[in-house]
Amino acid sequence: MDAHSRGRADEIDPADQWVLNPQTGNYELRLDHSAGQSAGGGPHSAATGSGDSGSRTRSAARPTTPAEAPVPGQRRRRPAERDEPAGGGRVPPQSRRKRKQGASRKKKVLLWTGGTMAFVLVGGAVGVYALYNKLNGNLDVVEVVGKNKSAGFRKGEAFNIVLIGTDKRTGAGNAGYGDKNSPGHADTTILFHVSKDRTNATALSIPRDLKTDIPECQVKAGKEIKTIPAESDVRFNVSLGQNGRDPGCVMRTVEELTGVEVDHFMMADFNAVKEMTTAVGGVKVCVEKAVDDPKSHLKLPAGESTVQGEQALAFVRTRHSFGNESDLDRIKVQQQFLSSMIRQMKSDETLTDPAKLYDLADAATSALTVDAGIGSLTKLQDLAGELAGIDTKNIAFTTLPVIDNPAEKIKATVVPHPTKAPQLFAMLQSDTSLTEVKQKEQAAKSAQAKAQAALLEGERAVPTEVRVDVFNGSGIQGAAQSTINWLQNEQGVLRSTNKSNAPEKAARTTLEYAPNQADQARALADMMGLPATALQQGTVDAAEREPMTLVLGADFKGAGVPITGPAKAPKDLEKVAADKQVCAK
Repeated sequence: MDAHSRGRADEIDPADQWVLNPQTGNYELRLDHSAGQSAGGGPHSAATGSGDSGSRTRSAARPTTPAEAPVPGQRRRRPAERDEPAGGGRVPPQSRRKRKQGASRKKKVLLWTGGTMAFVLVGGAVGVYALYNKLNGNLDVVEVVGKNKSAGFRKGEAFNIVLIGTDKRTGAGNAGYGDKNSPGHADTTILFHVSKDRTNATALSIPRDLKTDIPECQVKAGKEIKTIPAESDVRFNVSLGQNGRDPGCVMRTVEELTGVEVDHFMMADFNAVKEMTTAVGGVKVCVEKAVDDPKSHLKLPAGESTVQGEQALAFVRTRHSFGNESDLDRIKVQQQFLSSMIRQMKSDETLTDPAKLYDLADAATSALTVDAGIGSLTKLQDLAGELAGIDTKNIAFTTLPVIDNPAEKIKATVVPHPTKAPQLFAMLQSDTSLTEVKQKEQAAKSAQAKAQAALLEGERAVPTEVRVDVFNGSGIQGAAQSTINWLQNEQGVLRSTNKSNAPEKAARTTLEYAPNQADQARALADMMGLPATALQQGTVDAAEREPMTLVLGADFKGAGVPITGPAKAPKDLEKVAADKQVCAK
């Protein structure tokens, strides 16, 4: 601001150089604080002001600097309405209007928030309109068949966005990356879940080499609707691009896989990484050891570096520099990169730099393809407003738990972990944060404590002493076997048996046990999160090796998912909060 450049920063608040003229309703630049305000201005005043130096406006005396650009809608003052009297003297201080304290404070707040950026970027109402049209015109919009194209964000409800990184070789300088004629795949996919109270979010990465089923989906082909048939047991990444599938097909595949409704999608290509990292002045990354990858052309010293443009793209694309060179290890690196980029975008050095903000907005909108529900700059601003209050420490990145595909001799693909994946899906479905699980679990336990105290008070058997037969009355295919796998492999209950389907469907899960099996029942109740109402004690003691009877009911949500209370995070789930700097290994 000009006060600083003139060495008067200690005497004048730069915000006070723009003064509200109550007679015109416009802000006017007044560098001389002894000067009064004009009585009004007219559209022709820009052509006046010639003559002696005392009668010129400031803009006539020297070129206008960016800080002195006219405020939107401001009119120049006529000569008869100048602050100086005809003799060149100043208006006496008592003739100036006294500004109200409240009005001054409001003016400063407006100036330092929206106003300052508008002045630097556009300098006028016409410029604001042009800027909006430019950024809005940058967006590519896809209408997803079956989704409400006018849907917004409902208060008090969680929402889910699928973030898609496509490997389609569009954009300047990208033709050399692999098959330039490919229609693209869902190379990077993240399900971004935002909690209903807007305090936390979970970013779940879905491996591109995951074997899954892709449901039938419909796409718009001009004015017609085209139906693309379903496929079974294929890689997840073919849910986009292949056979004409659009991002709406990715949304439906994610819904089928996770059991959560996906509200919107945002898709970006290689240029997004290059342009957005350049816009924010680079993104900090960290590697444990020096990297020199001839395939991706990534060269980094050990420790922290700042990458942007082609180097940033190489960092997120390399598969041969970290871990066991698999896509799963590349996902970890991408999560670390995205966490760092979020921190950079939310940093003061970005938020207080209008030029960076404009470059970032231009780069982001140019690189994005979105659904019609968020297909305008206004709607994207609404989305930003929903996300603005989430602290980076409450944004958790994690990856879908998987195992090697048992159907393959040479392990090239993966499948969802039979017990951990359903647990994680249940957390998303119940809007349980990965960063707040312990607090919620504790609250739920305290609420149930009194009801269960009498029944569950006492000794617990060790897992190897627990004997139980499991019947499936839930209506979910394979529920009994997945529970057996979880009990044996993760809880150590080796004496558990799959008794297949129950005689009929059960409304709720029950555990029948004999009086002399109470310690086993308590142990199993702890593992499965069974409420007191699920435990049914008989009157006759059981034989020495007689098992208890567990019937899974309609309240069963997945192996390892508590029958009651909040969903529980899978054991040993790898996750990292967005506020943490992690070095790639």
